[in-house]
Amino acid sequence: MRIFKGIAASDGVAKGKALVHHSAAVAAEKRHILADGVEEELSKFREAVTTARDHLQEHYNSGITKESKDILETHLMMLEDPEYIDQIEKYITTNLVCSQWAIESVTTDMVALLKQTGDEMLSERALDVQDISMHLMDAIKGEGGKQMSDLDGDVILVADSLMPSELFSMDKTHILGISLDGGGRTSHVAILVRAFNIPTVLAAGGASKTVKDGDEIIIDGSYGEVYIRPDLTVAQMLDERFALWQEHEAELQKMVKLPTVMTDGHSMQLKANIQTCIEVGAVQECGASGIGLFRSEFLFMESLELPSEERQFNAYKQVLESMSPKPVTIRTIDIGGDKIVSGLGIDEENPVLGWRAVRFCLSRKDIFTVQLRALLRASVYGKLQIMFPMISGIEELNAVLHLFEHVKDDCRREQIPFDPDIKVGSMIEVPSAALCADILAKKVDFFSIGTNDLIQYTIAVDRGNEKIAYLYQPFHPGVLRSIQMIVEKAHQNNIPVSLCGEMASDPLCSVLLAGMGMDELSMGSQSLLQVRKLLRSVSYEEAQGLAQQVLKMDSYLAINTFIREWMYDRFDHFTTI
Repeated sequence: MRIFKGIAASDGVAKGKALVHHSAAVAAEKRHILADGVEEELSKFREAVTTARDHLQEHYNSGITKESKDILETHLMMLEDPEYIDQIEKYITTNLVCSQWAIESVTTDMVALLKQTGDEMLSERALDVQDISMHLMDAIKGEGGKQMSDLDGDVILVADSLMPSELFSMDKTHILGISLDGGGRTSHVAILVRAFNIPTVLAAGGASKTVKDGDEIIIDGSYGEVYIRPDLTVAQMLDERFALWQEHEAELQKMVKLPTVMTDGHSMQLKANIQTCIEVGAVQECGASGIGLFRSEFLFMESLELPSEERQFNAYKQVLESMSPKPVTIRTIDIGGDKIVSGLGIDEENPVLGWRAVRFCLSRKDIFTVQLRALLRASVYGKLQIMFPMISGIEELNAVLHLFEHVKDDCRREQIPFDPDIKVGSMIEVPSAALCADILAKKVDFFSIGTNDLIQYTIAVDRGNEKIAYLYQPFHPGVLRSIQMIVEKAHQNNIPVSLCGEMASDPLCSVLLAGMGMDELSMGSQSLLQVRKLLRSVSYEEAQGLAQQVLKMDSYLAINTFIREWMYDRFDHFTTI
């Protein structure tokens, strides 16, 4: 028996015979052309674009889930993206090469840029770019692409990697489970397997090199484990584990349509964080009260070119329309730090303390005003709220608000309609903003606490440095006292306060944050039902009592131990979270 540990991507347990699949790269023809053959080659490429688009459209119209349609829309948009298409055509014209060679070259450069960001989501998006290039290559060659559409029986698919197009093409009625050597939870493949309800483990190392066709295999998509040729004891243990998981999931599904009301009637708002339009479906399915954080910078990071006003407008409009009448809070561009956009010259020795977020926006008003115009135009399609990241003091906030009013005036002059009552907020994620919370609260409609940065700046801990990762503690007394101070200053000025960092999704933190007076929590949609279940199981009075005791403690070790014991005493199921 061999066991491989990976990433739990799609819940459930599946047992069956292995089918091994190794992806083969599409070999591009590398041929130079004469100058008088450019128009013919461009025509061949444009025909390939049309063929690939028609092929994707067939899948789109085949009765697939909303999540699947969202992904296909992304691919279709890329095939219609003039920037991508123009780059390939320019490469053909400038270098006098065949279209296959141009597709491969442009795609290789784009994939390299996405992977260089170091961001998991953007690295995974590189696979989607490669997938599009495969569609184009197949169309030029007159091939239908790689498919597993005619399987004779049920199998567990074990592969080194998969493209979204391969998942659409395969016979999913016979795919019981999937194990991939690579991948991450934010990839389109991960989103699709969850939409198709196929138990899946990603990043399972070299499982595809170990297993053989026909081997007995068990996939545990809840724990991220792959068992090759399991013995009887292991098989029985996994059957019991699966039964417990189904029971737990059934309990959580009962929470979808219920409000987040504590046992003594105190109500809280639970919202979701998203990075792409594709995630809206998952937000709707978990019954979130809205979107508390749309990280708009990912529109800038997923392309070689800056997104145009029209492209941004369409993305914001899509999310607002999908969520209406629930509110959507969009954070303006937060690039810099660990989020790099190619070609903007953000290359610093200490980027975390450097030219990033609102500092970048105020010095590149040409980019920032385009985003603000797109947001204003989209505001008539739903309930939009806008918040500004990394505000350090009143000067920055005043400068941002002044520019926002200037853009509004431009829209009025051009008779561009927008919602005149858009609420604006400040993120509180640096110590100076926390200390000046009473000053900032007089200028905005709401606060949103970004604990990911607030923790690292308060304790002076680089959250990406493994050597000091143990110091990154959300329960540090300095962090908790800062949060408490922010909440108090916000409420004294009659504005609500949200928390949208990773603390919001941690079950250990949720009751404590409620007791500290948080009005709403915003988190990944996959965590929302668990947090709702916990909050509905305790009273606000109990949560306040927990917060009062914790805020008197002097070390994060004592606080962590106390909260764990408090939770274990009240929740029998807490050990399974």
